[in-house]
Amino acid sequence: MTITPDDKDWTWVLDEACTDCGLDTRTVEPTDVPAMVRENVESWRVVLTAPADEVSRRPAPDTWSALEYGCHVRDVFRRFDERLHLMLSETDPQFANWDQDATAVEDDYAGQDPVVVAGELEEAGTRIADSFDAVTGEEWHRTGARSDGARFTVATFSRYFIHDPIHHLYDVTGQRR
Repeated sequence: MTITPDDKDWTWVLDEACTDCGLDTRTVEPTDVPAMVRENVESWRVVLTAPADEVSRRPAPDTWSALEYGCHVRDVFRRFDERLHLMLSETDPQFANWDQDATAVEDDYAGQDPVVVAGELEEAGTRIADSFDAVTGEEWHRTGARSDGARFTVATFSRYFIHDPIHHLYDVTGQRR
């Protein structure tokens, strides 16, 4: 069973509020994204430092544990930082496909150490927050595209990106933004 489908087009989050997590990316200024990432990282630290048996327990067989979501968010930070740097250094790059479900299995998300994941998530979150902090002026208008044709400017990419870690924190905690 697919837990986080890669083929679903989540670009709708740029046009309407998420009815689950409550984030309305239309109200997000791209320059606010770094602070939002840093706040999100702190929340994940709390989640991932809970007792290991709680962090590793799936609430249902087809729903990721907090640990698995934490691994995914860490990897989202890493992947989006790579894509951001491509957008800033290349002309209209196309992003390589990322099979998120395959990564979860191949990297054994469920078997990772929550303390290590918390540190890696903080490192990756800090890196992408710093990367967005460094974007200036016309760089916000640079473009890139997914292989499915979804196109972004750095500004829309930042808003699209921030939904993922916020939404997954909601998936784990049930707390809306």
